[in-house]
Amino acid sequence: MWSSTHKNPTPYPSLNEILEELVTSIKDILKDNFVGAYLQGSFAVGGFDEDSDCDFIIVINKELTDSQVSALQTMHGRIFDIDPGWPQHLEGSYFPRASLKDFREAGKELWYLDNGSRALIKADHCNTALVRWIVREKGVILEGPPPDTLVDPIPVDVLRRYIYEAIHFWGREVLENSEKYANRFYQSYITLNWCRMLFDLKNGFPGSKRDGAEWAKANLDPRWRGLIDRTWANRPRPEIGVREPADPEEYKLTLEFVRYVMDESYKYYTPSS
Repeated sequence: MWSSTHKNPTPYPSLNEILEELVTSIKDILKDNFVGAYLQGSFAVGGFDEDSDCDFIIVINKELTDSQVSALQTMHGRIFDIDPGWPQHLEGSYFPRASLKDFREAGKELWYLDNGSRALIKADHCNTALVRWIVREKGVILEGPPPDTLVDPIPVDVLRRYIYEAIHFWGREVLENSEKYANRFYQSYITLNWCRMLFDLKNGFPGSKRDGAEWAKANLDPRWRGLIDRTWANRPRPEIGVREPADPEEYKLTLEFVRYVMDESYKYYTPSS
């Protein structure tokens, strides 16, 4: 099993070099506004591979100034252009320290770099109780204090409620706007993410897509095993898959799986009225 260190936070030397360049550049721009940098997502909870994106958060003392945002935009564009590999698969947000500490601050927009993007936008993508839990309990330190000093403990019921709501909110979104997601990348992402979310709901904390897929094959209706295996095999090269249409029959089965997971979720969580 891979064990990270500050110097080698991942098993991929080329990614470690990019992360060092990223953190050094951010510190040069933010100066005293920089608190810390951490990996979350699959590089924290496990299950990463060469086709994963690399999720990070940057903790800051206070909101970014206009001049800091401008300098960061230039810096992220420069790193994106280094090569078409890891530099184009970084994803993360800038969290003011006070906001990161309290899960009740979830949902507010932060400066965010999307996977495959060269520019920051305002979005609430990372500002969730789930990301806070991962950072606190599993976060990989690139630089800064221990992450459990920056994030307050998050009650299990808060995590379960968030996961349950995500299963249903995004499930409705996918089912009601299915044509929007009918490409090979999303077909894979949806299947594996709904496996993981149901697995997380059962456990009460976040796990990896790989663990979620294996649990789903072992514990859900056996008719889904083939879909899950084919979907996992379809993961490589997401930057290509997002431009290719999903197989119609496979996508139809994926939408049926979303409905199935939504129904199964009631076994693991009962929403309060």
